[in-house]
Amino acid sequence: MSAERAVRLPGGVTLRDMDAADVPAIHALELRLFPVDAWPLQMFHDELAQVDTRRYLVAEVHGGIVGYAGLMCIEPISDVQTIAVVPEQEGKGIGSALLTELIAESRRRHAQDVLLEVRADNPRAQQLYLRFGFEQIHVRPRYYRDGVDALIMRLQLPREPLSPKPTEAGRP
Repeated sequence: MSAERAVRLPGGVTLRDMDAADVPAIHALELRLFPVDAWPLQMFHDELAQVDTRRYLVAEVHGGIVGYAGLMCIEPISDVQTIAVVPEQEGKGIGSALLTELIAESRRRHAQDVLLEVRADNPRAQQLYLRFGFEQIHVRPRYYRDGVDALIMRLQLPREPLSPKPTEAGRP
């Protein structure tokens, strides 16, 4: 989803691919939203450089970044690396739109499963994932720096039906 094919959503929200120029603003949001577990600035640059296995998006409202998300896909598994929406914009469908695009990207990359980890003390995010069909499959005790558990969740993507093989000159 290049800037030319950015997706416009209700409420003036636009989804587009993240680029290197976005990283300082994304990192500032990361520090604000995840003060205990914020990614270092360079990690965003490193992730963006891995175009064969990564996809990162930003959500903007009136030109300001209000959310972001990232995916790693190494067939047959996709992993949601990060997803975040500023508190002032929560409940407006931005997280759903970001997640929808990550799942669509997983399908484009032929993933069979989409995995993610979510803080055990974040019921709002857990409910979003449950609405999309994710199920909890594991707990990583004390995964986060402040000792909170991580819930591992999985969405199994339906497999494409097999197409019949072409036959020679109409022979079965």
